[in-house]
This record gives sequence, C-alpha cells and structure tokens, in this order.
Amino acid sequence: MASNKILVIDDTTVVRVKVREMLPPGNFEVLEAKDGVEGLNFILQEKLSLIMLDFLLPKMSGWEVFQQVQAHPELRKIPLVIMSGRKEEVTEKITEPFEYFEFLGKPFDQKQLINAIKLAMTKAKQPRPELVSVGAPVAVKNSTVTTSSVANGTVVAPSVANSAMPTAASNATPITGGVSDAEINALNEKIVKMQAEIDGLKKQLTQVVTFIKQKIK
Repeated sequence: MASNKILVIDDTTVVRVKVREMLPPGNFEVLEAKDGVEGLNFILQEKLSLIMLDFLLPKMSGWEVFQQVQAHPELRKIPLVIMSGRKEEVTEKITEPFEYFEFLGKPFDQKQLINAIKLAMTKAKQPRPELVSVGAPVAVKNSTVTTSSVANGTVVAPSVANSAMPTAASNATPITGGVSDAEINALNEKIVKMQAEIDGLKKQLTQVVTFIKQKIK
C-alpha cells in the first residue's frame, strides 16, 4: 500500500522540521517546500493526502497558492491546513468561519497540530457548490440569477430549489419585473467581468504588500 503524502509548505526550516517531528508514526511520507512556487508544483504533480500551507511565502504567497488550489475541482478536495502567526492576515482575505479548511496559528504544539489535521480532513468532505470558470456565462435557472462570488475569483452557481417562475415563451419574453433572459445574461456577463477586474487588482495589491514586507524584513 502506497504511503499517504503530506506536503508542508513553509519558508522556515524550523517549522517544516517541527511538523515532521510532531506527526505520529504512520504510513505516510512528508514532502517539504520552501516557497509557494515549489509548493504549487508539488500540489500539481503529487497525489497528496494533506496540504499544510503557510500564508506568507516568497515567490508566490500562500494566498495565491490557495487561489490556485480552489480554482481546481479536484485539488480543492485535498484536506488543507493554513498556518500563520497572525490570523488577521488570513481573515483579511478569507472571512470566517473557515468552512473547507482549518487554520493553525503559530506557534503550535503537537496537540494543536493533530487537532487541526483532523478538522481539515473533516471539512474537506463537506459538499461544495459547483465551480463555474470566470469568463463563462453564469447559470440562470428558472429565470433566477444564482450568481455569487468567492475570494478566489471563481463564480459559484449553486442549484436553486423551490424557485420555479412562469416559463417564458422565448428569451425575449419579459419575466418577473419586466426583465428578459437576455438582459439577465448580459448583466451576468458584466458581473463576471467586474469580478475578474477586482481580483486582478487584489492580486496586484497582494504582490505590492508582500514586496514591502520582504523589504522591511
């Protein structure tokens, strides 16, 4: 039976070694990455059972790695523990409660580490809304707009239950409130475009902040 692989992405050697030593003996292999780029490569190439991700990393921040993982339906199923010495750095980007991953504050002891891993594995099993790639038309079901955005720049289009509306004769036929399907589709496209522009600005701001923090160090 192949070993389960745990990836620890942290630019501090002490933290990577600490995690390795605190993990109980078992049928798993610990992989280490010292920056976000190296970590993302491991994520894309290896079949992982758990990811431990530091939020502030060189080359590619933990936030950027998180966005890449969440953008892939299969990768976001991997249990994830986000680590940081300052929780507010995480909550600035991702609002609580953390539904699909667990947060582990630094410094931490063995009990906190094991508990975070267990919670991450439980949260990873939570059902999630279907992902729709940015740039694609947002789903309109039963003439109801079901658009909502998430922090990683993807658009979630959850199914709508018990929201049946009168069936339109054609896309040009006005529906509730005198708004046609065509107008709703056009509005959805504008929303997606605006969200993509906002995410681009957020990414640029994150890079600037990270650069400034590295210079201050």
